Amino acid sequence: MQVASRSFIVYRVVLALILGIGVGITCELVTPIGWLAGFAVGVVVIALSIRKPLRRLQSVRQPLPPEAAEWLERFLPLYRRLDAAARERFENDMKIVLNEWTYEGVEGVEVTAEMKAGVAAGAALLLHGRPDWELPRHQTILFYPDRFDLDYLLDDEAAFDGMAHQQGPIILSSVALQESWEDPEDGDNVVLHELAHLLDYENEFADGVPSLIDRGSTVAWRDLVRKEMWRIRHRRSMLRNYGATNPAEFFAVAVENFFERPGQMAERHPELFAALKAFFSLDPRS
Repeated sequence: MQVASRSFIVYRVVLALILGIGVGITCELVTPIGWLAGFAVGVVVIALSIRKPLRRLQSVRQPLPPEAAEWLERFLPLYRRLDAAARERFENDMKIVLNEWTYEGVEGVEVTAEMKAGVAAGAALLLHGRPDWELPRHQTILFYPDRFDLDYLLDDEAAFDGMAHQQGPIILSSVALQESWEDPEDGDNVVLHELAHLLDYENEFADGVPSLIDRGSTVAWRDLVRKEMWRIRHRRSMLRNYGATNPAEFFAVAVENFFERPGQMAERHPELFAALKAFFSLDPRS
């Protein structure tokens, strides 16, 4: 994630020029201060445009909360292998997510700094190899005390540890959140799973083909997904059965295993590992 991308800056400057010139020409026909009005409009557009970069700049200049720093050292082996520059970039991504996203507890759940860190670290992990990528700025995370059902109710038959919505919050079981990071090599991580859906939801709906994937690779990716889902159904895959539900769930399950069990995936599913390695521009083994 970036404080401000070059494309964002260029777009806003061009927008300010177009609007300023347009207003100036229009007002010049009716008032002698027409160009002054155009200049004022341009200044307002620029001022509004730099609000987001300034907020992000303020976020990354602040130190990472001590609880988050301690959580990183304890639960994220990949972070411990990063050099100083990569660690700083990872932490900056976390700071942005911690400051821009909203975290709320449901049914009496008390949101802790460690819970927020678990979400922010997942986001930073997905984006680490692609610093120009973005996740939604104003995402809301709802923490449930335990599993929930399709009606978002807690009962004995509830089956969901998490759920992501295209236009809405991400719901996470606080129990599943803790369990996800306690064993970083089991290939079962609700945070990575639900955040992976956000990459998929870049399209109109989750279809297992993230919009950030190279368009020339779409057909090959779909063919690979079909082949790998067949392997799951016939018990020839390291991925759990839920990955065969549909292509969207396959992508999310594959992402969990790519980051948590990269060595095993590279050995047993070399084609899938290579595709995800290219997509995320990252090799979690190194």
